[in-house]
Amino acid sequence: MASTSGWEVRMSSSMGIPYYFNSETKQSTWDPPKDLTPEEINALPGAKEYLNKPNAIRASHLLVKHKDSRRPSSWKENNITRTKEEAVAILKKYESEIHAAPNKAEKFGQLAKEHSDCSSHEKSGDLGIFKLGQMQKPFEEAAFALDVGQISGVVSTDSGVHLIMRTK
Repeated sequence: MASTSGWEVRMSSSMGIPYYFNSETKQSTWDPPKDLTPEEINALPGAKEYLNKPNAIRASHLLVKHKDSRRPSSWKENNITRTKEEAVAILKKYESEIHAAPNKAEKFGQLAKEHSDCSSHEKSGDLGIFKLGQMQKPFEEAAFALDVGQISGVVSTDSGVHLIMRTK
């Protein structure tokens, strides 16, 4: 068994893809170290977080802002005064409506179009394709953890509270 000493998996902030870094030799490479087996590579620090995951996904969201949001205004309201607790309650109501619907994706899009505090409401909440490192950390972690077609529970970010549906 070869030594995995020093090797770890990191995420490139500029490219949005994982790379291999040896903290002892300071060597970095896009390709897995040749002297390591697939099992050893999957056991490296950072492998669980960055390997075998897509580096880009597509998702939609339904955002409800509150008075403590980063920008407490939207296309619907110039000055949002609701509390975070009120925003969560509104989002949970939407979540119930979505899960009760025969076509969850269609209902999600309809509610996002009508109620989301994000400009993406024009596209039924579609955010398009995004890579790791492009979204706020809690949003990114929730979105990348979803399977295609799956809808998150309430996710809180500096922007407000969200429901996220992974579409690709």
